[in-house]
Amino acid sequence: MAQGRRRQRAGGHSGVDLRAVPRRRQVNRRSVTVIGLGPMGMAMVEAFLAAGVEVTVWNRSAEKAVAAVALGAMRADSVAAALDANELTVVVLTHYAAMHEVLGQAPDHLAGKVIVNMSSDSPANTRAAAAWITAQGGRFLAGGVMAQSHGLALPGSYVFYSGPAEVFEAGKELLRSLTPYEYLGEDTGLAQLYYQAVLAIFNPLLLGFEQALALIVRSGDDIDRFLPYAQRSMGRLDEVYAGFAAAAKAGGWGDLANLRMMEAGARHVVETGTAIGVDSALARTVQDYWRRAVAASERAGRAVPVHEVFTGAVPASSAR
Repeated sequence: MAQGRRRQRAGGHSGVDLRAVPRRRQVNRRSVTVIGLGPMGMAMVEAFLAAGVEVTVWNRSAEKAVAAVALGAMRADSVAAALDANELTVVVLTHYAAMHEVLGQAPDHLAGKVIVNMSSDSPANTRAAAAWITAQGGRFLAGGVMAQSHGLALPGSYVFYSGPAEVFEAGKELLRSLTPYEYLGEDTGLAQLYYQAVLAIFNPLLLGFEQALALIVRSGDDIDRFLPYAQRSMGRLDEVYAGFAAAAKAGGWGDLANLRMMEAGARHVVETGTAIGVDSALARTVQDYWRRAVAASERAGRAVPVHEVFTGAVPASSAR
């Protein structure tokens, strides 16, 4: 843990002008680049645009970039052009290896830039990425997004940030456009440490509720009848439970991209615990259920929710 860690909620005084960050040319401080347009990346594009921020996007698959342009974003035709467009770039990919793959296409365009990586990964990989960005002449913040992709604006959503204080101060006014923040300190790995620790709570809880739904459905009882008791058991999770219950009745939560994202997040909890000698058997079990749901979805040609894996409704060959 870094010394001098501090936590800071959104709503404080405005940050240092981003124009103080070294750059190649003058750019609008109310502009940002977003690289990666999965469910969370698109949600961030929408949040920035709603706040009046100009957004430039880049994505490996062109159709998602086209969708972002339809919302009002500008499309860069290369990673280099995306980095050149703004001083601050938000990276929203599945893991940090993808960040290296993407930004590695234009490392000479990182000098003087601020990279805010919102991807999920282990603290060790986060620190290594920060060192790599710094070696290219850029500056780096790590982010851990504590929200569902559709819920950035919901009460209780926030983002963990960690990295150099002056970099956070310079960018926080722009980043506030997304959702409230919690700045954890200078140690770049802290955002992912806290993010993975919260997921270590949330993932088993979520699977526990999926298993409860399986018990109710398999017993021939009614989800709506059971829901108030589930909500009573955890109080503040009423909205989450209600959302998943509605999704279960409609055939399941999320699409294949969501299921893959959850499997990757669970894998990162395993890696985080293993690296520091913490027993990760439960996290491995969590990961296995998401993996089985992904495999079943790929075979079925539709999103197969985890509660179907619990019920055994998915053939064994599909839920390998």
